[in-house]
Amino acid sequence: MTDDLLEQLKKYKFDKQLKKIKSKLKNKTIIIYGTGLLFQKIVENYDLSDLNIIGVSDRKYTLEEEGSSSFGYKVIPIDKIVQYKPDVVLIATLKFLSIMDDLKRNTLKGLEVSVLPLVDRPFFTLLKEIFQ
Repeated sequence: MTDDLLEQLKKYKFDKQLKKIKSKLKNKTIIIYGTGLLFQKIVENYDLSDLNIIGVSDRKYTLEEEGSSSFGYKVIPIDKIVQYKPDVVLIATLKFLSIMDDLKRNTLKGLEVSVLPLVDRPFFTLLKEIFQ
Protein backbone atom coordinates (compact mmCIF):
# COMPACT_ATOMS: atom_id res chain seq x y z
CA MET A 1 0.00 0.00 0.00
CA THR A 2 2.64 2.54 0.97
CA ASP A 3 4.73 1.67 -2.09
CA ASP A 4 1.59 2.29 -4.15
CA LEU A 5 1.35 5.76 -2.62
CA LEU A 6 4.92 6.56 -3.61
CA GLU A 7 4.16 5.38 -7.14
CA GLN A 8 1.07 7.59 -7.22
CA LEU A 9 3.12 10.57 -6.09
CA LYS A 10 5.53 9.91 -8.94
CA LYS A 11 2.64 9.40 -11.38
CA TYR A 12 1.16 12.78 -10.41
CA LYS A 13 4.63 14.39 -10.69
CA PHE A 14 4.55 15.50 -7.08
CA ASP A 15 8.16 16.69 -7.21
CA LYS A 16 7.15 19.33 -9.80
CA GLN A 17 3.97 20.18 -7.88
CA LEU A 18 6.01 20.68 -4.72
CA LYS A 19 8.34 23.13 -6.47
CA LYS A 20 5.32 25.18 -7.57
CA ILE A 21 3.81 25.03 -4.09
CA LYS A 22 7.07 26.21 -2.51
CA SER A 23 7.25 29.14 -4.94
CA LYS A 24 3.57 30.07 -4.67
CA LEU A 25 3.38 29.79 -0.87
CA LYS A 26 6.69 31.42 -0.01
CA ASN A 27 6.36 33.36 3.27
CA LYS A 28 2.81 32.03 3.85
CA THR A 29 1.89 30.28 7.10
CA ILE A 30 0.66 26.76 6.39
CA ILE A 31 -1.19 24.09 8.29
CA ILE A 32 -1.19 20.61 6.79
CA TYR A 33 -4.50 18.80 7.20
CA GLY A 34 -4.30 15.01 7.01
CA THR A 35 -1.49 13.04 8.61
CA GLY A 36 -2.13 9.58 7.26
CA LEU A 37 -0.04 7.32 5.05
CA LEU A 38 0.15 9.81 2.17
CA PHE A 39 1.63 12.54 4.34
CA GLN A 40 3.99 10.01 5.89
CA LYS A 41 5.27 9.07 2.42
CA ILE A 42 5.69 12.73 1.51
CA VAL A 43 7.65 13.49 4.70
CA GLU A 44 9.87 10.43 4.14
CA ASN A 45 10.61 11.16 0.48
CA TYR A 46 10.37 14.90 -0.13
CA ASP A 47 11.85 18.04 1.43
CA LEU A 48 9.19 20.28 2.96
CA SER A 49 11.65 22.52 4.79
CA ASP A 50 11.09 25.49 2.44
CA LEU A 51 7.42 25.62 3.44
CA ASN A 52 6.46 27.63 6.53
CA ILE A 53 4.46 24.80 8.13
CA ILE A 54 3.23 25.99 11.52
CA GLY A 55 1.53 22.70 12.34
CA VAL A 56 -0.37 19.61 11.27
CA SER A 57 -4.00 18.83 11.90
CA ASP A 58 -6.26 15.83 11.59
CA ARG A 59 -9.59 14.74 13.02
CA LYS A 60 -7.74 12.16 15.09
CA TYR A 61 -5.95 14.77 17.22
CA THR A 62 -7.60 15.71 20.50
CA LEU A 63 -7.37 18.99 22.38
CA GLU A 64 -5.06 17.27 24.88
CA GLU A 65 -2.58 16.59 22.07
CA GLU A 66 -2.32 20.26 21.04
CA GLY A 67 1.30 21.36 20.98
CA SER A 68 2.70 17.84 20.91
CA SER A 69 4.67 16.73 17.87
CA SER A 70 3.72 14.62 14.85
CA PHE A 71 6.12 14.17 11.92
CA GLY A 72 8.24 16.88 13.54
CA TYR A 73 5.45 19.45 13.39
CA LYS A 74 3.23 20.94 16.08
CA VAL A 75 -0.13 19.18 16.47
CA ILE A 76 -3.16 21.45 16.02
CA PRO A 77 -6.58 19.91 16.71
CA ILE A 78 -9.08 20.66 13.93
CA ASP A 79 -11.19 22.79 16.27
CA LYS A 80 -8.19 25.07 16.91
CA ILE A 81 -7.09 25.75 13.32
CA VAL A 82 -8.92 29.09 13.21
CA GLN A 83 -7.03 30.33 16.28
CA TYR A 84 -3.69 29.87 14.47
CA LYS A 85 -4.89 32.03 11.54
CA PRO A 86 -2.94 30.26 8.78
CA ASP A 87 -2.72 31.77 5.33
CA VAL A 88 -3.17 28.33 3.76
CA VAL A 89 -4.42 24.89 4.73
CA LEU A 90 -2.92 22.17 2.53
CA ILE A 91 -4.91 18.94 2.43
CA ALA A 92 -2.62 15.92 2.42
CA THR A 93 -5.05 13.27 1.18
CA LEU A 94 -5.63 12.02 -2.34
CA LYS A 95 -9.42 12.32 -2.04
CA PHE A 96 -9.58 15.93 -0.95
CA LEU A 97 -12.73 17.42 -2.50
CA SER A 98 -15.18 16.59 0.29
CA ILE A 99 -12.60 17.52 2.93
CA MET A 100 -12.00 20.90 1.26
CA ASP A 101 -15.72 21.56 1.19
CA ASP A 102 -16.19 20.55 4.84
CA LEU A 103 -13.26 22.66 6.04
CA LYS A 104 -14.46 25.74 4.15
CA ARG A 105 -18.09 25.41 5.24
CA ASN A 106 -17.59 24.41 8.86
CA THR A 107 -14.12 24.53 10.40
CA LEU A 108 -12.75 27.64 8.68
CA LYS A 109 -16.01 29.57 8.45
CA GLY A 110 -15.33 33.30 8.58
CA LEU A 111 -11.57 32.97 8.16
CA GLU A 112 -9.77 34.31 5.08
CA VAL A 113 -7.70 31.24 4.28
CA SER A 114 -6.88 29.32 1.11
CA VAL A 115 -7.60 25.61 1.18
CA LEU A 116 -5.59 23.69 -1.40
CA PRO A 117 -4.61 20.10 -2.08
CA LEU A 118 -1.02 19.19 -1.30
CA VAL A 119 -1.13 16.63 -4.12
CA ASP A 120 -3.22 17.74 -7.07
CA ARG A 121 -4.60 15.18 -9.47
CA PRO A 122 -5.75 15.33 -13.09
CA PHE A 123 -9.17 16.83 -13.81
CA PHE A 124 -10.73 13.58 -15.03
CA THR A 125 -9.57 11.74 -11.92
CA LEU A 126 -11.28 14.39 -9.80
CA LEU A 127 -14.39 14.17 -11.94
CA LYS A 128 -14.60 10.42 -11.31
CA GLU A 129 -14.27 11.08 -7.58
CA ILE A 130 -17.20 13.51 -7.69
CA PHE A 131 -19.52 11.04 -9.37
CA GLN A 132 -18.64 7.97 -7.32
